[in-house]
Amino acid sequence: MPKKTIKKYLPSPEKIKQMKLLNLFGSMLHDGNLWHLNRRSARGAFAVGLFWAWMPFPFQMLFSALMAVPLRVNLPLSVALVWISNPLTMPVMLYLCYLIGSVVLKAPAEPFAFEASFGWLWHSMQTIGKPLMTGCLLMGITASIVGYFAIDWLWRLSVKKEKLARLLRHKNRLKQN
Repeated sequence: MPKKTIKKYLPSPEKIKQMKLLNLFGSMLHDGNLWHLNRRSARGAFAVGLFWAWMPFPFQMLFSALMAVPLRVNLPLSVALVWISNPLTMPVMLYLCYLIGSVVLKAPAEPFAFEASFGWLWHSMQTIGKPLMTGCLLMGITASIVGYFAIDWLWRLSVKKEKLARLLRHKNRLKQN
């Protein structure tokens, strides 16, 4: 079940290969492990994609791809998972990261008012940057580990259910004959 569900939402290998930034990998993109969806490649892709989803950087998809290729995990899945952080979810995620970083670093929470300017961004990163990045790193690592083991467990559970269903179908056929 996870394989069918995951494959339904993944971009095609052709679409991923068309990303100009990925041309730097050259023939490495022809590795079948990057496109094959199995338990190993899925759990690794979840770890990579969920880690980069929590990083507040532009080009998260590129960083996810840069990590997925040498680790030989499913490239489309690792790139797609980055979109967990999107314009709707990112403010909440960043605020949560900032709060976690403030608690871990024992730094007082800084009040701020948003202003769309480079000067405001620069000043804000000097005051809230350390707790924010600490929280993002902790949440990225945590999401990566949880995602890795959760997908592994779900995949194994799905395989067991499928084997049980197959066994029951086989027993029912024997009873009918």
